[in-house]
Amino acid sequence: MATTSTETRLGMGATPHEAGTTFRVWAPHADQVAVAGDFNDWSKTANPLNREDAGYWAVDLPDAQIGHEYRYVITNGDQELWRIDPYARGVTGVSGNAVVVNPGYQWREAAFEMPAWNKLVLYELHIGTFNDPRGEQPGDLDGVIAKLPYLRELGINAIQLMPTMEFPGDLSWGYNPSHPFAIENAYGGTETFKEFVQKAHEHGIAVIFDAIYNHFGPSELDLWRFDGWAEGDWGGIYFYNDWRAETPWGDTRPDYGRPEVCQYLRDNAMFWLKEYQVDGLRWDGTAFIRNAKGNDNDPDNDIAEGWQLMQWVNDEMDADQPWKISIAEDLKDNPWINRDTGAGGAGFDAQWDRTFAHTIRQIVIAPDDAARDMDTVAGMLTGRYGDDAFARIIFTEAHDSVSEGQARVPEEIWPGNAGSWFSKKRSTLGALLALTAPGIPMIFQGQEFLEDEWFRDTDPLDWSRCNTYRGILQLYRDMIHLRRNWFDTTRGLCGQHIEVYHVNNADKLLAFHRWEAGGPRDSVVVVANLANRSYTDYTLGFPAAGAWQVRLNSDWEGYDAEFGNTPGYDTVAYEGTHDGQPCYGDVGIGPYSVLVLSQDAAQE
Repeated sequence: MATTSTETRLGMGATPHEAGTTFRVWAPHADQVAVAGDFNDWSKTANPLNREDAGYWAVDLPDAQIGHEYRYVITNGDQELWRIDPYARGVTGVSGNAVVVNPGYQWREAAFEMPAWNKLVLYELHIGTFNDPRGEQPGDLDGVIAKLPYLRELGINAIQLMPTMEFPGDLSWGYNPSHPFAIENAYGGTETFKEFVQKAHEHGIAVIFDAIYNHFGPSELDLWRFDGWAEGDWGGIYFYNDWRAETPWGDTRPDYGRPEVCQYLRDNAMFWLKEYQVDGLRWDGTAFIRNAKGNDNDPDNDIAEGWQLMQWVNDEMDADQPWKISIAEDLKDNPWINRDTGAGGAGFDAQWDRTFAHTIRQIVIAPDDAARDMDTVAGMLTGRYGDDAFARIIFTEAHDSVSEGQARVPEEIWPGNAGSWFSKKRSTLGALLALTAPGIPMIFQGQEFLEDEWFRDTDPLDWSRCNTYRGILQLYRDMIHLRRNWFDTTRGLCGQHIEVYHVNNADKLLAFHRWEAGGPRDSVVVVANLANRSYTDYTLGFPAAGAWQVRLNSDWEGYDAEFGNTPGYDTVAYEGTHDGQPCYGDVGIGPYSVLVLSQDAAQE
């Protein structure tokens, strides 16, 4: 018969220690709770838990060891409920059993520091479709590890993972989590995820975890009526039991008004940051945490306690691990998301800029050059949330924008012919605007080698396109390196400042100045041509006199044999006011192209 100790350890779920395992669970409406598992021949009576304060139950079992499977047996009146632990660190499957997991991992020394946010370049990645070298679905974390050298060479220094919490089946985007503390088994599970973080750090790459706190499930969800209690048709202790439970994904919004549920969500956030050593969190759909309908300016549907949850977690991150980044996918362009909690804000470090993404996508997708409004482009380049240019994530492709009725940008430009000249030129034009504008740029997996069609969890990336479009891949690599000031010639692309000083709406051309402190190897001039014509001697203003070197010309034939190779020559700026700048000079630029220029030294 299994034995029981009265000496329980702190912590929720299964906490293994040198003398056994402590089990603790929150079930306030239970009449009795027991734990059944490998350690007691799955007896539902051998190991009852002891009632603690506030609806918690706990027991210490010397016979329960790492690797044992278990479930809680909850009695509520005539209900007998066999439940998977809400804090389960591992499960055999969505409908299987919880597993006692070894929380230890032999982390190795890695000369890694979280990159400064003004130097971050994010790569959004879906584990199941990113790399499947086995030729079957889905891909896994080992497949991602194999591609870390590729991402490092590309210049990526932060991976933005799509969700990895255990979900039903093997194929999913991941936004339907069933077990929030467990890594999806199809991806490789707990140990493999930690090894992935370790290897990413060894390659100088941060890992940002996608946290889903606006809903759970909604299917195959043991949290639903966990201890047998519910009001009406609602979900019980972990969820609102009224209209506030309703979300676009099911009636499973967590009850942020219950301290125990808020503690559960806070514990989850800290779990990934501390035990798994991830470098930040990306919160999914925060508009639906703070408002029942996902709205702005809608006080009747605001959820104050959801706002308070976000503040709590962000404050704790700032106090305990301030170098880690907290990102909101709010999609409402609400500046209060980024403001300090002391001023009443939610305290996020950055948020996805949906307006930039939607607007720039539409501008480069439009077939008619006349539809490209340069004042609109200028507004997207200069937009920001508050005083920090790097409080916004900017992109032209992300999982939502290339699915569900939308396709990859090259595919949108010419459906069925994503490898066309127009698709190559205008899709890279949009990406280069994102990579040169103030903000934290992000690309979506495969964007760098012109992945076509649309994103779906059954279609892995076609890595042969790295060879087919190796020039386009090099274009992305070259621009990312400049964006990170890889060669100490483009420091201004990491700076807060931008001035869009030339806007020619008739010819669809603009120029802007980026700088940190200004001067040689800092000030950067970016010229963008959004029309299907080239120039050999277009006169522009420059912020300083002297020689300006072309660091990137996206019309170079080395990027694609079909490109025009319009000379984007080094130029000299002479004193004389032009475009509101103190100097002027001529540039050459090809159709749908971008030039990046900077100086090596001041004028003698």
